[in-house]
Amino acid sequence: MAKQIERIVNAERVEDLIAVFGSFDENIKRIEEALNVQVVNRGTELHIIGDEEMADKAVRTLEGLLQLSARGETIDEQRVRYLITLVNEGNDELVSKMAKDVVCITAKGKPIKAKTVGQQTYMKAIQKNTVTIGVGPAGTGKTYLAVAAAVAAFREHTVNRIILTRPAVEAGERLGFLPGDLQNKVDPYLRPLYDALYDMLGPETFQKYQERGSIEVAPLAYMRGRTLDDSFIILDEAQNTTREQMKMFLTRLGFGSKIVITGDVTQIDLPDDKVSGLKDAIRVLEGVKDIAICRLSSADVVRHALVQQIINAYEKADKKDEKKPEVKRPNQQFGGRYQRKY
Repeated sequence: MAKQIERIVNAERVEDLIAVFGSFDENIKRIEEALNVQVVNRGTELHIIGDEEMADKAVRTLEGLLQLSARGETIDEQRVRYLITLVNEGNDELVSKMAKDVVCITAKGKPIKAKTVGQQTYMKAIQKNTVTIGVGPAGTGKTYLAVAAAVAAFREHTVNRIILTRPAVEAGERLGFLPGDLQNKVDPYLRPLYDALYDMLGPETFQKYQERGSIEVAPLAYMRGRTLDDSFIILDEAQNTTREQMKMFLTRLGFGSKIVITGDVTQIDLPDDKVSGLKDAIRVLEGVKDIAICRLSSADVVRHALVQQIINAYEKADKKDEKKPEVKRPNQQFGGRYQRKY
């Protein structure tokens, strides 16, 4: 059994200590479980008991959380999980860079910030580059943060329009004939974009800007033949574009405009004979000046903790499938003998 040692962390403010502990001490319990340590509160001191490596990791985790709380950041389950991940990877020095800048203020006055280092890199890339490609699994905030950046640019008058688009591809289902006019038919595909805009602007303000033409939410097919100047353009679910659609979209870029492309290459709903325009664009545009490619991972997931576990489980399963040897199928034409591979 490893030798048990004790480390002490001092909190300067009781308010920060309360925030770090969380409701019913849930944050401390999560740290104890993840790092196999015991945390005891004595006044403004936290005493950590465990083996040397884990106790040191717990100290760095708690110090990081106290640092975030002192900056006014909310300490929630996702923050604790992410900080533990950073500490385990030896990247806890990045905590000082987290959640510094407010991207946008929602209609209800809530500040929108990057919650992980990966998200922060993504937001800086959007600010710095004309074209940014954000690739990552569900829940990493690709679309939401891109919309927040678009609304911020619109409010600052650096662009005159926000244009949000996505390919109208069904996710493994056949929805049949939808009722209503053309807009009613494509709205279900664009609902996630509407939801983000409603959150940032409020339904009434969004409606007003949409009627003026300052905000446009449309399927990708509507982009053909247009040149988009002074606009912030977001292409969502880009993994479901074809190579031709992606090239068409990228060449819509006009003067004073900015493009953000988001997608998840593990969720392609195209037919097997079609190449994903997103995967092709990453290959073709890697290294091109003024185009940034940001890769978010399961560590950047800001949804329920189970979402991160689900993503990791699927990634492991996919790797196992890749390692499996190819099964040769009997050649029925020649009496069930195995086909040769030429």
